[in-house]
Amino acid sequence: MKAKFIFAAFVAGLCAVGAPARAQDYDALMAAPDRADADRASDGKRHPAQLLAFAGVKYGWRILDMGAGAGYSTELMARATGPTGHVWGQNDKEPPKFLERLKSQSMANVTQLARPFDDPAPEDAKNLDLVTFFDFYHDTTYMDVDRPKMNKAIMAALKPGGFFVLTDWSAKPEDGAKVGKTLHRIAEHSLREEVEAAGFQFVEDAQFLRHPEDTRETVIFKNPTPVDAFALKFRKPM
Repeated sequence: MKAKFIFAAFVAGLCAVGAPARAQDYDALMAAPDRADADRASDGKRHPAQLLAFAGVKYGWRILDMGAGAGYSTELMARATGPTGHVWGQNDKEPPKFLERLKSQSMANVTQLARPFDDPAPEDAKNLDLVTFFDFYHDTTYMDVDRPKMNKAIMAALKPGGFFVLTDWSAKPEDGAKVGKTLHRIAEHSLREEVEAAGFQFVEDAQFLRHPEDTRETVIFKNPTPVDAFALKFRKPM
């Protein structure tokens, strides 16, 4: 009986030491009282907790957030990776709203980057766990951006097995990558083909941004229904 007790205690000790860390509570992160009211207002259409769960952000991760804009998603990543991680927020210029957000304590582990999309990562932003690109890839289709070079640069910045997670607004399949400037959309298959051409392996997609009622024929800012969007996850081969 005593031997069984000792064995059970030994197993329990192993579990306590070797068990994986508790899954992060993304909902609790989103409920933090210091989040801006404007960010909370955006949560309803951006589904941040589900987005973080899909990306799988872990404490201590090194993350590049491309097309960061005013920094909504950069701050999400900064909160999720915590003080032991680091986030680089990339834009091709320095948006005033992003610079203002940097003053917040929640952005203490963030570095702002003003770099070209096809050369997004400086030498200290290498061996990354994750690169994110939310609702902006379509813009690179009409900007002066070499997209094959961009996707290869993202690949080079990631560590083997690192992830590349994108969201964007859906175009009709036949529109491909031709309506980025007019409708601010891109066809899912076109984006996926471009990313996979750089050597990425497709992992999974998600449905939490889907709105099948969207005809995908109208510019997103004037769409009569919620805009259909897709979320894709890729991995750099080991």
